[in-house]
Amino acid sequence: MKKYLITGSIIITTMLANAQQHQLVKKWETDTLLKVPESVLYDADNKILYVTNIDGQPWEKDNKGSVGKVGLDGRIITVDWVSGLQAPKGMGLYKNNLYVADVDKVAVIDIKKGAIVQTIPVEGAQGLNDLTVDKKGVIYVSDSKNKKVHRIENGRVTTWLENMKGPNGVLINGNDLFVLDAGGLYKVEKDKSLTKLADGMEGGTDGVEHVQGKDYVVSCWAGSIWYVNGDGTKQNLLDTREQKINTADIGYDAKNRIVYVPTFWKNKIVAYELK
Repeated sequence: MKKYLITGSIIITTMLANAQQHQLVKKWETDTLLKVPESVLYDADNKILYVTNIDGQPWEKDNKGSVGKVGLDGRIITVDWVSGLQAPKGMGLYKNNLYVADVDKVAVIDIKKGAIVQTIPVEGAQGLNDLTVDKKGVIYVSDSKNKKVHRIENGRVTTWLENMKGPNGVLINGNDLFVLDAGGLYKVEKDKSLTKLADGMEGGTDGVEHVQGKDYVVSCWAGSIWYVNGDGTKQNLLDTREQKINTADIGYDAKNRIVYVPTFWKNKIVAYELK
C-alpha cells in the first residue's frame, strides 16, 4: 500500500510540475507617440525593436504607414524611421533586410540604409498580415482577407495554403512552419496538412512566438495572451479586454524572456518578462 501511495504522490508532483503556472511581469511601457502600432520585432544583433505604425484604419491604403524604432529600455528612438508604407503589419528579418507585410505587397527595407529598396507585389492579395522568414530567406506571409498563406522565394510568389478560416500569425521554428487560424495554433506538415496544437484562444489569434521546446506564446488582438504548452494545454497570461487594450502581433526576446506587446489603438508598446 505504501508503495502505491508513494507512486501516486510522485505522479501528482510530476503533474503539478508540468502544469507550472507562468506569468507576465511588466517591465516598462513606451510613451503614446506611436501611431497604431500593430507589430513588434526584436532584432538581437542590433539590440533594437522595430515597430509597424498603421497610422489610420487597419487596411486603408493611405500612404501614412511607417516603421519605427524603439530601444530595449522602452525609449522611442524614432517613430517614422521608414515611411511611405500603407497599413504595415508583420515583419521578418533576414541578413540585412527587414521584410514588412503591407496590405497587398511585401516591402523590403535595407536596415543599414533605413530605406525601402524593393517591393514584392502579391497578386490578388487584400490583407497581408503576418510574416516570417526561414533560414534560407524564404518568406511566408498570411493573407487574412483571402484566407491564404503565400510563399515567396527569390521574389517569386506562390500560394502555400488556402481555404483557411482567417490565418494571421505565422512563424518559422527550425524547419517547421506554424500558423494561427481562427483561435487555433497549427503546425504545417510537409504535405501542407495542418496538425492542431491548441485551440480555443478567442479574440482573433494574432502573433505567435516560440518560447522553448514545444511551448509557444500566442497573442489575440482583442486583448489576451496565452502560454501554449507542448501537450496542447494552455494558460491565459494576460487579459486586457475590459480595459480595451489590444494585444496585437507580439515580439519576443528568447534569451531574456521578454514579450513585447503592441497595443494598437493605445499607441504604445508594453514589455513583460515571462516568468
